[in-house]
Amino acid sequence: MELRFPFPVPHALLRMADCPPMIEPQRTDADEDARLMAAFARGDARAFDRLYERHQAALYRFVRRLLGRALAAQADEVFQDTWLRVVQARDRFVARPQDADGARAASFRTWLFTLAQNRAIDQLRRSGREVSNTAFESDDGDASFVPEGEPWLDWPAPGAAPAEDQLFWRRAGERLLGCLDQLPPPQRVVFLMHHDEDCTLDDIARALELGFETAKSRLRYAMSKLRTCMGAYLAPDNLRGAR
Repeated sequence: MELRFPFPVPHALLRMADCPPMIEPQRTDADEDARLMAAFARGDARAFDRLYERHQAALYRFVRRLLGRALAAQADEVFQDTWLRVVQARDRFVARPQDADGARAASFRTWLFTLAQNRAIDQLRRSGREVSNTAFESDDGDASFVPEGEPWLDWPAPGAAPAEDQLFWRRAGERLLGCLDQLPPPQRVVFLMHHDEDCTLDDIARALELGFETAKSRLRYAMSKLRTCMGAYLAPDNLRGAR
């Protein structure tokens, strides 16, 4: 499923919002990650160094966007604590082709991001920005959503996009980041893992210990709210393409 613009897709807009630009994270091979993690569990410190090198840029970006602008100063702490938890849990990550029920096991990258989202949500709770745990447990699907400020009205007419105007696209990306900050954390997590990190809904549901329909609903609610916040040039979501 895509949040469909007539212009760039969400992850492209999010990249354009980074100023200065963040290092583009490399896509990694899940089997190689599993081999490195197994080697690290056996005591090979160089294997951990390779894992850190392969995933640190993507993890930091994910943490920063999940925490939002208000808690950006906490991103370094959450980032470092996530890696500490990898070290502490190295014996509990077991890579195997299938789970006992025949389902594909989560990749190291998905597992890493799950550790990060748990730590980030702890930080959000402690910050006092959420008044109760229900914000983290509810899909918030029935609540009426009114964006902070008016929906964004700066889109050009279709076919008249300033393709070379980096300032325009950066502003659009910044607006999308602001809209993401207004999502409940459970919806923000699923949106970022699906759209920014290309995780399938099956992988997200398994990693976050959710039912598939719950993960799908959270993504749908996130899309609906982002469409409202970003303005009229967002096409309806198409769940038939959800993975």
